[in-house]
Amino acid sequence: MTLRVALVDGGGTNIGSVSYALERLGATSRLTADRAEILAADRVVLPGVGAAAPGMERLRASGLSEVLRDVQVPLLGVCLGMQLLFDRSAEDGGVKALGLVPGNVVAIPAGPGVRVPHMGWNTLTDLVDDPLLAGIEEGERAYFVHSYAAPVGPATLASTTHGRAWSAVVRSGLHWGAQFHPERSASVGARLLRNFLLEVGR
Repeated sequence: MTLRVALVDGGGTNIGSVSYALERLGATSRLTADRAEILAADRVVLPGVGAAAPGMERLRASGLSEVLRDVQVPLLGVCLGMQLLFDRSAEDGGVKALGLVPGNVVAIPAGPGVRVPHMGWNTLTDLVDDPLLAGIEEGERAYFVHSYAAPVGPATLASTTHGRAWSAVVRSGLHWGAQFHPERSASVGARLLRNFLLEVGR
């Protein structure tokens, strides 16, 4: 059976690159803001690049915030999409997010040797056994671009260190998130997306 993958049209600028990455794995995704189509999908991906406030504003204005809370199949948030899965983001003075993953997103503090935004390849550590991370090894590297991040907490499946440890991959129930860009993370990113298509929710 061919999986129906809904790529949520929330205005994220990395939508095209995520779609191409899924196509390289043999999956066909459909960019959509249609409630029925999203809820009928086998997998849902929420991409995003930018700031939390306009990202949530777009989701609320289109009714997608409620749709995403009703999704009953595996959902993957990517970059800003992951951050919007949390309860709140400190960005723009504080933004109420989707509340699908417990916890808050905070600003990465700059410091000696710690540039913000956190940009470039970084190591994945403290991996938890989860279908999304099957075949991904401790110490492999992924590509990050972000100024805000989720502290390590109960939902963390993998972390990365930039000044301190931050969540790189998270999960709460059927909701997963990747802070890094799988579509730009070579074999690690391809493996994570393949796992999301074929391994999670089995």
